[in-house]
Amino acid sequence: MLRNSNEISKNILATLAYYDVFSYPMTSFEIWKYLIRSDYYEKESGGKAELKEILYELKREPLVRFIEEYNGFHFLKGRKEIIDERIKRGKISFAKTRRLRTVISLLRFVPFVRMVCVTGSLAMKTAGPRSDWDVMIAIDKGHIWLGRTLVTVILHLVGKRRYGKKIEDRVCLNHFVTADGLETAMKDLYTSSEYSFIFPVFGLDIFRKFQLENKWIGKIRPQYSPSEIGPCEMVNDSFFSKNIRMFLEKILGFAILEDILRSLEKKKIMSNPKTHQEGSFIRASDDALVFFPEMKGPREFDEFKKRIEELD
Repeated sequence: MLRNSNEISKNILATLAYYDVFSYPMTSFEIWKYLIRSDYYEKESGGKAELKEILYELKREPLVRFIEEYNGFHFLKGRKEIIDERIKRGKISFAKTRRLRTVISLLRFVPFVRMVCVTGSLAMKTAGPRSDWDVMIAIDKGHIWLGRTLVTVILHLVGKRRYGKKIEDRVCLNHFVTADGLETAMKDLYTSSEYSFIFPVFGLDIFRKFQLENKWIGKIRPQYSPSEIGPCEMVNDSFFSKNIRMFLEKILGFAILEDILRSLEKKKIMSNPKTHQEGSFIRASDDALVFFPEMKGPREFDEFKKRIEELD
């Protein structure tokens, strides 16, 4: 028997139960990579496992009483149908990411933009046909209000900004941070999942800083570690894009523009009813602009608890 066998089994089951909420069957490698510590709220550390330990526990009691395996995917018993759904949504997500990459190629020319990452269902590869494109954008310090405005205007002009009922294959601009304010405000199970799947398309150096500043994820997910290399389809900063961006930053980088936009946008944000509704998370500061009018985390956690109770 391998070390911490009971603990590893509990963590595997917790991981499969959590991602069952998203109808997301997992390969053995994904279970290892995204492993959840079932006791993360009680202990400060622990829960690490080697891949061979995961493989060992998946084939023995007590896990075989609760889970099944088919075509390399593991899932809770009776949930075989989610495999086809994951494969279908994976193909949709791949196509959407390719289209989004073209838009991000344009954003690298926008003044003060330092990083663009894919988040949400698109990063997890569970996007549906009508899904939008969730991104997190890092802006140079001292220019977050102006940077956000410029990104919004450019995406609106090219018809790729999400607003109203225009959702499918449009960029959802609800998360901006500064390049030196990368630590997340929320630190819970749902957020740890979001930022375990996140990947950069532009600005790999800033993304590595983001990972280093959010090592808290490792308390919940012991296998979490900063990436050594970026994804295959990164949008690289060219000589042309870098110099155009720098030129425009010299023209637009006046503090008075930032001050005016801060004043106008803060009034608009604070007068929006969604800012004050129960369950929303709205942050409007010089370090972060985050607009989540409806937090998914509590709802997903309730579903997760139901599954755990059913398994018990």
